[in-house]
Amino acid sequence: MSRKTGTLPPEYFEEKYRADIDPWQFRTSNYEHEKYVATISALGQSRYISALEIGCSIGVLTELLAKRCDTIMAIDASATAIAAARDANIRNVTFEVGTLPRDFPAGQYSLIVLSEVLYYFVEADLWTIAAHCTDALLPGGEIIVCHWLGETNYPLTGRAASEQFARAVATRLPQRVLLRDDVYRLERFSAP
Repeated sequence: MSRKTGTLPPEYFEEKYRADIDPWQFRTSNYEHEKYVATISALGQSRYISALEIGCSIGVLTELLAKRCDTIMAIDASATAIAAARDANIRNVTFEVGTLPRDFPAGQYSLIVLSEVLYYFVEADLWTIAAHCTDALLPGGEIIVCHWLGETNYPLTGRAASEQFARAVATRLPQRVLLRDDVYRLERFSAP
């Protein structure tokens, strides 16, 4: 399997969602359900003032996060996925179409979630996103990162994406807690 050499463009995701509104079976997969439960359990605080979910897709994880957050900004590159997410009508969530790193949302967040998205970027873009995340994180906030560890043809593997992100945020968020590292890697980053 040959690895893609550039950051995946929005058209890649738009084609997937137009062909199947749930191309990775976020609503029906046991793997996804278990991962979402683990992700919510990984949250280090009981409540968050504001959250940013990068790569929200059709909003399945967003809906679970909304129960723990006062407000959420959820962003995805696919307009089709965002339209489906908006249909859920989650009252404390704003869904926006955007392509990172260019369209990183303005604002300050007490929680930033990047679930299975960083391996779609080349290293330079991942480092830019990491810098945006640390700039946007409120004091005392945390970042949750999750990546599948199986084979892909994405620009980065799950492990490589995780390690690159950890290196990029290490100075400002030196506390890294590895919560799971088998089928997927789930980790939390924060400052002391």
